[in-house]
Amino acid sequence: MRAVVYTESGDTSVLEVVEREVPEPGPGEVRVRIVRAGVNPTDWKFRAGGMGELAFPEIVPGQDGAGAVDAVGPDVVDLAVGDRVWTMLAQHQRPGGTAQEQVVLPLERLTRLPDSASYDVGAALGVPAVTAHRALTTSEDGPDRLAPGAMAGLTVLVAGGAGAVGNAAVQLARWAGATVISTVSSAEKATLATAAGAHHTVNYRDGDTATAIRDLAPDGVDLVVEVAPAQNLGLDLQVINPRGTIAIYANNGGNEITLGVRETFSTNARFQWVLLYTVGQAALRAAAEDITAALEDGAFGIGEDRGLPLHRYPLKETAAAHAAVEDGAVGKVLLEVSDA
Repeated sequence: MRAVVYTESGDTSVLEVVEREVPEPGPGEVRVRIVRAGVNPTDWKFRAGGMGELAFPEIVPGQDGAGAVDAVGPDVVDLAVGDRVWTMLAQHQRPGGTAQEQVVLPLERLTRLPDSASYDVGAALGVPAVTAHRALTTSEDGPDRLAPGAMAGLTVLVAGGAGAVGNAAVQLARWAGATVISTVSSAEKATLATAAGAHHTVNYRDGDTATAIRDLAPDGVDLVVEVAPAQNLGLDLQVINPRGTIAIYANNGGNEITLGVRETFSTNARFQWVLLYTVGQAALRAAAEDITAALEDGAFGIGEDRGLPLHRYPLKETAAAHAAVEDGAVGKVLLEVSDA
């Protein structure tokens, strides 16, 4: 089978397409024939050495993917050959991710993909959608699970609603009944955030952003899904509701933040840090179930009409796909690994 591997940290030139033996699943494991694989910022950051030394001598990148089960371990009864599935954290603490034709994964890292959802959609879930779910379900006064009506009466501010996580947060919050405001940097990105389901968009490069948000939410927002805390926490504190939550899932724009104690005290706000690798299996499973329910409701999708343009690359061009994500491609980058 074909697999993309790297054996040292570096730029995209360390990626190589090779032939490898087809792996066999052991107890509690399932082998999946990958049809589509997603590419996320974590993929190139791991490859570039930004997450520390390589954990294995040879690594296949890719946390996210979708495909069909083609073999199961001796004690696996929850999935069968032919079942359509999507993956989460495929590469976490394992050498083999989704940038290969067949991958063996523990059962808990797989979720059934509804027949109504394409493999493209399945490969675009994982990191973005599960991160968004976690960000939306950690508030003191909010729900710990998402479903229609679960966020009714709440206002959510999504920073960067045209990004993959931002897009997922907009779609899931809208499905759950929240009023959604998204900050964007251009009219084009406002169009994407609106397509995802945002009720309102605010261009942070045009005028007083805090005033514009307060005009839309006079009592403040209940939850912020934040991608750039170094740049935005001052703004977030101006618009957060008492006892609101600022859920931070990335460090875009800088690694250091400065907070004034007095102004922060007055909000009674909660800062929730979100990193999927340590949230625990219960949170991951809850996210998988709720995201799948949104798929079945037709409330979650990808593509231009859902605010997330697609960029497809064949497996042999994984290096170009990594480069596209690293260069800030707007939308979702997918690898076409095999035919459906």
